[in-house]
Amino acid sequence: MRADRLVAALLVMQSRGRVTAAELAEELEVSVATARRDLEALSAAGVPVYPQPGRGGGWSLVGGARTDLSGLTSTEAQALFLLAGPAAAVAPEIRAALRKLVRALPRTFRADAEAAASAVVVDPARWGALDRGRPELVERLQGAVVRRRKVRLTYEGRGRERSERLVDPLGLVDKDEVWYLLAGTERGQRTFRVDRMLAAEVTELEASRPEDFELSEAWGQVVEEVEQRRSLVSATVAVASRYVSVLRDQFGRHCVVLGEDGGRSLVRLAAPTPLMIAQHLAGWGETVEVLESAPVRAELARLGAELVRRYASPA
Repeated sequence: MRADRLVAALLVMQSRGRVTAAELAEELEVSVATARRDLEALSAAGVPVYPQPGRGGGWSLVGGARTDLSGLTSTEAQALFLLAGPAAAVAPEIRAALRKLVRALPRTFRADAEAAASAVVVDPARWGALDRGRPELVERLQGAVVRRRKVRLTYEGRGRERSERLVDPLGLVDKDEVWYLLAGTERGQRTFRVDRMLAAEVTELEASRPEDFELSEAWGQVVEEVEQRRSLVSATVAVASRYVSVLRDQFGRHCVVLGEDGGRSLVRLAAPTPLMIAQHLAGWGETVEVLESAPVRAELARLGAELVRRYASPA
């Protein structure tokens, strides 16, 4: 995992003072090109890492070798923790490493570094259709979370209605490159899709953050509520095992393999309504057989009849 390597690279440089890309590659068991990209990523993120060309050169930390992170400024520490923080939500070893790094920071920097590390959660599981691309507002919202500043949002809802609200940003979630902001509002905690934000103005008003707030736990509750709404109807289908991955692309976590027999897999699919399952399966023809769920079978029959009426050749 890249964030893990970035932390490891920094620790190697602190212990040795100066390393070449080849030496770092050998230490981390990666290619020289990968090690060079990691060093460049640290430098681009604001960590004081710089190359020294020529004989006896290499990559060094400003100020020379050191055994702790006390040479980092507050801004530099935030940059490092923003790089590694998202991976810590899904990788316990990175979370443990960040705890050690926090203890090595000067006390005055620790709060900002911890806020940066917990500003973003990465959730790789999909909710249906893909929506690729990192919205431009993500970096601005990250800064608001770390600095604990209220944000004035202009937001467009599902029905295209617009609203303005002043929120307390609590954290960001990257769910398969669809970004969400968890925030406190007058009506309690709410979740906003970043790609529906028409504007986000970071104010100088101090944001409120619950003492016991934990971003990964809060996001887990959001996911549970959404999944309950999205899995009101289920159907058991049979399909050739080689096509299961395609069904997973269509249904995300609502595609569960129940078993396999003779090259065919039994799969449970779920969605809010029978029609939504049928719409996904209609294009499969006889490739997928619905074994259980009379409502889904009825919707498939209805859709098939509509297609026949519209597209069947006249007698």
